[in-house]
Amino acid sequence: MAEVKKRVPKRIAQTVLNSLKGGVVPRIGLPYVTVGRKDEIAALLHDVEIIEDGGASFRFIVGKYGSGKSFLLQTIRNYVMDKGFIVVDGDLSPERRLHGNNGQGLATYRELIQNLSTKTRPEGGALNLVLDRWISSVQGKVASEQALTPADPAFSQAVDKEIYQQVSSLNGMVHGFDFAQLLKMYYHAFVTGDDEQKAKVTKWFRGEYRLKTDAKKELGVNIIITDDDWYEYLKLFAAFFRQAGYQGMVIMIDELVNIFKIPNSISRQYNYEKILTMYNDTLQGKAKYLGIIMCGTPQAIEDRRRGVYSYEALRSRLAQGKFSREGARDMYAPVIRLDPLTAEEMLVLTEKLANMHAGLYGYQRTITDEDLATFIKIEYERVGASTNITPREVIRDFIELLDILWQNPETDVASLLQSEQFEYTKSDAVSDQTTDQFAEFKI
Repeated sequence: MAEVKKRVPKRIAQTVLNSLKGGVVPRIGLPYVTVGRKDEIAALLHDVEIIEDGGASFRFIVGKYGSGKSFLLQTIRNYVMDKGFIVVDGDLSPERRLHGNNGQGLATYRELIQNLSTKTRPEGGALNLVLDRWISSVQGKVASEQALTPADPAFSQAVDKEIYQQVSSLNGMVHGFDFAQLLKMYYHAFVTGDDEQKAKVTKWFRGEYRLKTDAKKELGVNIIITDDDWYEYLKLFAAFFRQAGYQGMVIMIDELVNIFKIPNSISRQYNYEKILTMYNDTLQGKAKYLGIIMCGTPQAIEDRRRGVYSYEALRSRLAQGKFSREGARDMYAPVIRLDPLTAEEMLVLTEKLANMHAGLYGYQRTITDEDLATFIKIEYERVGASTNITPREVIRDFIELLDILWQNPETDVASLLQSEQFEYTKSDAVSDQTTDQFAEFKI
């Protein structure tokens, strides 16, 4: 397979290989190993254009464990940050839900805000950076448009006016007035150099005030972010970030299975009701400059007893149509179901990983194109591979193979591939089928 090999920096190569071998998606280096998912990525990028124009979108990404949900999510995350979006992302857990009476909803909000990321701060924790840059950009706008300098007495008044004009546009939204007041407080703390006051306002934005009395005492506001209304503040942030010069905000929530696992049916229903609220807001135009992507397993979504589809209002909106099938999905539907990567796509991925591994450890690649084809052929000849194989396990097997070959140079590739530990038991039917499939399988 003739391909121009990209030189991968060793720091990135190390992170990518270690993450993939550990079964997790790396936060950096994804363009070096991305294969397939062309239609899914195109559909999600179409949503990005809608968000840029002031609209909103909501998507579910559905796939079994190891099928590439998180990989796709991370790929989109990197793309939208490069496009000037802000991303907040987080995984649900027993302690983090969309709704809860004991702080679980607020815990999710805190996780999202903690992971708030931009192109220049992709690792998260970018809230103060965004707020400070917003104020600096307003100051720069006033200086250029009104030909004023910071030393001019009229400069401060002009900046005040511009700041107030921008935040006042939020007043018409739920909790918008209080949110705008907090932004003004942050601005005044910024210009006066009051770091303590800035920290208190940041604490409020992060949802870290437990009691209204504490917020009243420290900031003079009689409202805090709670389990019930945290999503309303994310909508406010999306609108504000647009004012601050960003394209919008994308919320990414993974591990919906943790709602499916909630034992109490009423608690589950409250969580699904929150999803319905978010879904309706985006489709009915009640949210602007906002994209929401949620990921879950087929069971977490489609199970009618405990999954998302157990909530009839959601099931009727999300259920797959009569014409969609594997190989011919409607990518503009609210639910994107991930089909398995093909053997050819996995072959391309193994070659990328082999080149990356050789570059990281500084050796001439010894595993041949024929070896790669043999590896993929054996993986896809497992009993039930057509329905059960996932990229995660194939990648883990392959990186382990590369590590063993590197650490034991006397080891023969062919002997490893043909060993009993790797040669899985195959039924005659599967063997015949895959023999036909790979008859002309070449690099």
